[in-house]
Amino acid sequence: MKLLSNLFIPVLVLTVIIYGAKKKINVYDSFVEGAKESLPMILNMFPPLLAMIFGINIFTSSGIIDEIFQFLKPIFYLVNVPLEVLPIAVMRPLSGSFGLALLNDIYTLHGADHYLSILASIIQGSSDTTLYIITLYFGTIGIKKIKYALWAGLLADLVTVILSLIIVPLFF
Repeated sequence: MKLLSNLFIPVLVLTVIIYGAKKKINVYDSFVEGAKESLPMILNMFPPLLAMIFGINIFTSSGIIDEIFQFLKPIFYLVNVPLEVLPIAVMRPLSGSFGLALLNDIYTLHGADHYLSILASIIQGSSDTTLYIITLYFGTIGIKKIKYALWAGLLADLVTVILSLIIVPLFF
């Protein structure tokens, strides 16, 4: 299996080169032209991405998330919601990488087959990086009116967390 995964990209590139040669297309020139055309797009993507990364760093470094969880701890305890998975539920819409790091921490503490690990995995896998998507994609193409897309995305993330908290205990 490892050999197959190691060969996948080179075989894919070779297939494109062979297809281009069969169609009499200069694949190298096409690649270089595509790379030149991508530079303006990259320059348009950089400012919104930088702003989002800056905002996430401020949010996570300030410790506000810990304060919010301490404030909400009694409520979540009453409805039997494990606090260990809440950071993933909150941070996943902001950053997929940060969500994966939190998931890795849960795996390290509890093991991959533990109930909390399964619940956190389902939350991580079923939710999306809503704020990242809106910041990067909408910012890149210049969409300013994001209110409904933002609310729809965050509502979808909330629904996935709530459904995960309801369904996972039924099966695990």
